[in-house]
Amino acid sequence: MASIRREIQVSVPPAQAWDALRDVGRIHERLVRGFVTQCELEGDVRKITFANGMTVHERIIDVDDGERRVVWSVQDEPFAHHNASVQAFESGNGGTRLVWIADLLPDALEAKVAGLIEQGLEAMKQTLEGVT
Repeated sequence: MASIRREIQVSVPPAQAWDALRDVGRIHERLVRGFVTQCELEGDVRKITFANGMTVHERIIDVDDGERRVVWSVQDEPFAHHNASVQAFESGNGGTRLVWIADLLPDALEAKVAGLIEQGLEAMKQTLEGVT
């Protein structure tokens, strides 16, 4: 099973980053503008559309206020398994360290998903820091 872990520092307080991260139905507006162009939440499943036109269905597994962690699982092919999380940590300088972890099958998707995660983290940084 492929396991990907990436992180990025953002110059906003953890409470501010968490407020946007936990708003799982509005990530296209509050968290990853430009990377995700549309997000529709129905129950615990969100349908997201990426800027490249790809659409996926993600089941929200957990929104943990105590740990500032959101967990989700992609429900669509080509994944045989997908589980991911983003967690917001204090970085010690008033900012936030965002950690994104994804475990997935088949392994052949690792490079593609890692690239998407890196783009997503950069979009988080730009959106949270108000960079246009």
